[in-house]
Amino acid sequence: MLANTTREFGAKEAAVVVKWVGNKRRKPLKTTALEIAELPGWFTGDSLWPSGSPAKIALMEHLNEHFEPLQDPRTATKVSIGVATGNDDLYVTDDPHVVESERLLPLSMAGDTNSGMLEWSGHYLVNPWEGNKLVALEDWPRLNAYLRSNEAGLRKRAIAKKDDRYWYRTIDKVTESLTPREKLLFPDMRMSSRPVYDPGGLYPHHNLYYVVSEMWDLKVLGGLLFSRVAEATIEAYCVKMRGGTLRFQAQYLRQVRVPLPDSIARRDAAALASAFESRDAQLATEVALRVYGLDEVPD
Repeated sequence: MLANTTREFGAKEAAVVVKWVGNKRRKPLKTTALEIAELPGWFTGDSLWPSGSPAKIALMEHLNEHFEPLQDPRTATKVSIGVATGNDDLYVTDDPHVVESERLLPLSMAGDTNSGMLEWSGHYLVNPWEGNKLVALEDWPRLNAYLRSNEAGLRKRAIAKKDDRYWYRTIDKVTESLTPREKLLFPDMRMSSRPVYDPGGLYPHHNLYYVVSEMWDLKVLGGLLFSRVAEATIEAYCVKMRGGTLRFQAQYLRQVRVPLPDSIARRDAAALASAFESRDAQLATEVALRVYGLDEVPD
């Protein structure tokens, strides 16, 4: 069990705790002096541990014991981050003529998700990759001229110093097969969990985290991740920023637990997808509570 107390805690409250411990059915208890909850177990291993109220930590333990991680090889679901370049001023552009069109990759940016819908701002990645290899610059005259004009600065990057033959590489390789895939996008710093749907066609920038899956209907999954259940998990695990801003980074998103896709009733799946598309967090939470078998999400 886990308890938090305030300065109001005294002998009277201690007696309440003793009585609570003696009950066979110990439901979470919260007063102005104390908060206490029984946990089914405690967290083990060297992975992240949650923080928060006793009731919230009890919820995290319950979810961890009864549901699967969001990133799961059984559903081929992956959480990752967009491409890091090492020099966004050079590699990210809104000029469609700066290099050969074949060397420009349409790029989704964090600001493109501000409305709740993906609205492309016209940014591109200057892409030196083809497959798993860097292109030969002599085959692309405009790309060659563009990168050569910035060669001195590019060679100063740590990634370039590892092998000076590849001075013009971006930090991350580009996985071309990701571009046409549908994705759920998460800007890093937001006040609440509000994933945005990408039907495919854009490659995410490194200020976006994304979820892809082979088995999930991403709009159903989006409804679950739009709910207070998912948001409470991020709150419990992430680094808290000033003003209550949450960090939606991959290591925290991977802590979110979800049911297996085929365990969700059809009506609930439809309702989750509808809540996601209409950006209705209240409906998403109501359905998610039913799917998870919960009564509420504690503060």
